[in-house]
Amino acid sequence: MRFLIRSFIGLALVLVALALLLAAAWVIRDATQPQQAEGGRPGQGAEERVFTAAVLTITPTEIAPILTAYGEVRALRSVELRAGAAGEVIWLAEGLADGRAVKTGEVLLRIDPADAQASRDLAAADLARAKAEADESTRALAITRDELTAAQAQAELRAQALTRQRDLLTRGIGSDAAVETAALAASSADQAVLSQRSAVSQGETAVALAATSVDQAAIALDQAERALAETEVKATFDGLLDSVTVGLGGKVSAGEVLAQLIDPGALEVAFRVPTAAFGGLVDDNGQILPLAVAARLDSGASALTATGRLIRAGAAVGSGQTGRLVYAALNDRPPLRPGDFVTLSIGLGPLSNVAMIPAAALGGDGKILLLGAEDRLESFDVTTLHRQGDALIIDASALAGREVIRNRTALLGAGIKVNPVRPDEGAALQLDQAQKATLLAQIRAATQLDDAERAELMKLVEQDRVTDAALRDLQTRLGG
Repeated sequence: MRFLIRSFIGLALVLVALALLLAAAWVIRDATQPQQAEGGRPGQGAEERVFTAAVLTITPTEIAPILTAYGEVRALRSVELRAGAAGEVIWLAEGLADGRAVKTGEVLLRIDPADAQASRDLAAADLARAKAEADESTRALAITRDELTAAQAQAELRAQALTRQRDLLTRGIGSDAAVETAALAASSADQAVLSQRSAVSQGETAVALAATSVDQAAIALDQAERALAETEVKATFDGLLDSVTVGLGGKVSAGEVLAQLIDPGALEVAFRVPTAAFGGLVDDNGQILPLAVAARLDSGASALTATGRLIRAGAAVGSGQTGRLVYAALNDRPPLRPGDFVTLSIGLGPLSNVAMIPAAALGGDGKILLLGAEDRLESFDVTTLHRQGDALIIDASALAGREVIRNRTALLGAGIKVNPVRPDEGAALQLDQAQKATLLAQIRAATQLDDAERAELMKLVEQDRVTDAALRDLQTRLGG
């Protein structure tokens, strides 16, 4: 019984295998029958597939590339307002808070000046005392000098008397005792002169010491007056307050930071660019070029913009950093504030005989697809000069008038026939606020435009709708 069951199972498996083989043979026969019916080679009668692809005509022109970067706004001029003395805050300027505008020299707060005032008064009294002592020393020196003059006159008289006594003794009229008495008197007079000279020297020393005391007292008074003045905190320049931490009646210590003063009209942006792009920002000597910069802060439907110029580059790369650090100073009083993270558009030097194509037109092999004879594609190796967002600036010296595939896909390649779709030159496009802000920033940063051209392009961008041809012409002129 078991033998029969196994035999039937084996027979069933053989029948299933035969059925599968017959089905496969039938499928192969159906696939090859149409071609064999026509008597041709396999694949000869298959219809060629034609793909639809958008194309763009290349027109060599001059384009000023726009380098896009991102950076942080910083204050070029800021200062910490510190307490010059310790004590209690007894007065605050009205509305002293973050964001308050102040003027140069404006008093912002006062610290209790009682101790500083007392020190200043004591220093003034010490100076007056030192001046009085100096005057007294000067008068005493004058008297001592007069006494020296009198002693010198007395000594001269004594010397003359001695000479006369000696002359009398020589003629036999005088006596030795008279000569000796005259000599003793002359010696005493000379001793008196020496004593007065010593007194004059001491008087001169006293006058010098008194003058030094006056200078020291004057210095002490200046320090006391400075300490008194430091009980008032003043604005050192026109600006805005930030990080105000003081209140009326609060206790502060000497050197404590009370607020930060920022000049909103002196702002800069610090940003990094790739090392390869940094070469376009410097001259042959490695010095940064003063290229025009447009900064934009996107805020929903609107954007805050400002213009400026490159001013310097970082001295070192920095640990763990890549690229190059560059700084741009913003013009006038921009609507930006320190800490804003902005998008920068930097106008580079113009390039000739170039064209702008979508980045999607370039394949991974560095080639583009051109429309050739009978609408078949040709592969062409191009030189990419600059990458700008979703677009590429390429060398178009050998591509004048050729049409390039705008969006290269895996289905397209050399030899493939396509149905080209060309842009409607009259189609109108509506730009959103972000696109308008980007284009306006690029127009402001374009150094190759004069004032009339810049005004014309800005008027074009501000319209509700812009034709595709006008938009492409605008981007070509801007390089953006």
